[in-house]
Amino acid sequence: MADSENIILINERKVEVKNIQHDITLLDWLRNYNKITGTKEGCAEGDCGACSVIIADDGSDSSRPINSCLVRLGQVIGSSVTTIEGLGCDKNPHPLQIAFTKEHASQCGFCTPGFIMSGISLLNSNKKITDDTINDAISGNLCRCTGYSPIIKAIKSVANDRISKNDNQTINKNKKNKLGNVTYFKPSNLKELKNYLNDVKDFQFLAGGTDLNLYRPIINQKEDNIICLDSIKELNHIKHHKEKIELGGAVTIENFLEAIKSKMPQLIEILQRFGSPQIRNQGTIGGNLCTSSPIGDIAPILLVLNSDLKIFGRNGFKKINIKKFFKGYRKNILKKDEIISSLELPIANKKNKIFSWKLSKRYDQDISTISLAINIQIQDNIIKELYMAAGGVAETPKLLDKLCKKMVEKNFDDSIEFAIHNLDKFIQPISDLRGSSHYRLEAMKGLFRRLQICLRQDKESLSIMEV
Repeated sequence: MADSENIILINERKVEVKNIQHDITLLDWLRNYNKITGTKEGCAEGDCGACSVIIADDGSDSSRPINSCLVRLGQVIGSSVTTIEGLGCDKNPHPLQIAFTKEHASQCGFCTPGFIMSGISLLNSNKKITDDTINDAISGNLCRCTGYSPIIKAIKSVANDRISKNDNQTINKNKKNKLGNVTYFKPSNLKELKNYLNDVKDFQFLAGGTDLNLYRPIINQKEDNIICLDSIKELNHIKHHKEKIELGGAVTIENFLEAIKSKMPQLIEILQRFGSPQIRNQGTIGGNLCTSSPIGDIAPILLVLNSDLKIFGRNGFKKINIKKFFKGYRKNILKKDEIISSLELPIANKKNKIFSWKLSKRYDQDISTISLAINIQIQDNIIKELYMAAGGVAETPKLLDKLCKKMVEKNFDDSIEFAIHNLDKFIQPISDLRGSSHYRLEAMKGLFRRLQICLRQDKESLSIMEV
């Protein structure tokens, strides 16, 4: 079997992708074409984790968990995929599978394969095995009948075990893959991308696809040309400078989280709540911004830090400030052939405090109803610098610059009281399924009250249960 064919390494076995009549998900291909049915379909939206698999770009040890229901098959050709069947069998089970039995961590069993894949991913990482890391690792997996305590005990009991791999096979990735009516182009650098931009007509960009792949089967009935961005070298770099961090547009949310841990730990919680590890390992910074959702969790942070974006297209590079990027509901300034190639994240002044909060119907793994990011400097109880941005209160992420001007150079208690009592003059949120206009306004006042308590008590953060 030649590597020039469409090959995926499934449980260390090369499998050719063939006889595909239309674009399908990795999950459907595993179950329907290969009868690898340990991977389950629950929600088909990336919420339940029953479809979790482990993927590595080239069969290497650099693996990560993803939701196979949110990945199109063309995205993973040339990659290595491990399913529950690749861990062990009834005669030779993996230690974690044994632990699930001993700790009574499986009842109906439907969710069990997904939990085990998430647990294996944590065990194979360099993270310390604690309640917090386990809770984060399985935060994207839902259990309806067993309960989470025995699952956590099972993972803890095998903290020193690792997945065994017989070899480290690699596969040559094709630059072009055709699956049914969809053609995937996979440039490895910006020069190749520019060539495709000049040659390919009627294309669509695709990075992680955690948002786009939910809608593509519905809205795209014609032939598609997909240009994948995730393998482009220049879009995956992370560079640490003295006063800023430079991140490529295809850097995943998970790698973004790791990059800021030591520099701006105040952002860890909001990025962990962005989504499960499966979502964070697939979704990208550039993709999140390009959806231009008014409730995107990253945009308010970038606004209060005054980030710059670098844009790449047929005509080369250009640089803009994040304030100029959003143009309307789900609209931005990018042309059809343009992408976010990188962004600069300024490191906040040590004198400043950074806060970033979101409210949602579920605490974890849910879309924001509202969010608020704050970059503030206080001297002798006087606000010297203040930048605030909110999500979910307008058709775009909104920089609250007019309100900030009213609050600067005043006592922070007085300024926050002013903001709470006059907030309706600065934001006019809409009503929708996630919350009414009245609720959003009152909830935002609650976040300002949380800010007030944090400043009074000199806390860097504050649990919602403490307010």
